[in-house]
Amino acid sequence: MYALTVRDHIMIAHSFVGEIFGPAQKLHGATFVVDAEFRRPGLSPDGLVVDIGEASALLKEVLTPLNYQNLDELSDFRGRNTTTEFLAGEIHRRIKARIAEGALGEHGRGLAGLKITLHESHAAWASFEGPVA
Repeated sequence: MYALTVRDHIMIAHSFVGEIFGPAQKLHGATFVVDAEFRRPGLSPDGLVVDIGEASALLKEVLTPLNYQNLDELSDFRGRNTTTEFLAGEIHRRIKARIAEGALGEHGRGLAGLKITLHESHAAWASFEGPVA
C-alpha cells in the first residue's frame, strides 16, 4: 500500500462533560498538529498517490471552519465531547465526503484508505482510519 501524508494544524477551545476529564471539564485551548495520510494499493498513471498540493489544500479547507473556534459553540458538536479521538473521526468524515464529491479529481478515485492523526502533544496523539470508497 502506498501512502502520502500532508500536515497542517488547528487551534481550538473546548470543554468536556464527565468526571473522567478532571480539570479539562473547564474551557481550555488546544493546538493540534493534523496529519492526513492518503493510501492506495497502486500508484496513479502519473506515479502519485494524490497530488501533494491538492491534498494539502483539501486538508486546509476542512480544518479552516474549526480553526480558532470554541467547539462548544458550534452546532455540529452540540452535546458532544470533542475529544482528540472524536475530532480525528470527524475530520476523516469531512475529507471523505469531499473526496466523494471529486475534490481530489481522478487521483482521489483510486484511493483505498485515509488515516487522520491529531497530535495533541509530543507525547500523545489519536487517529481514525478507514476506507474512502
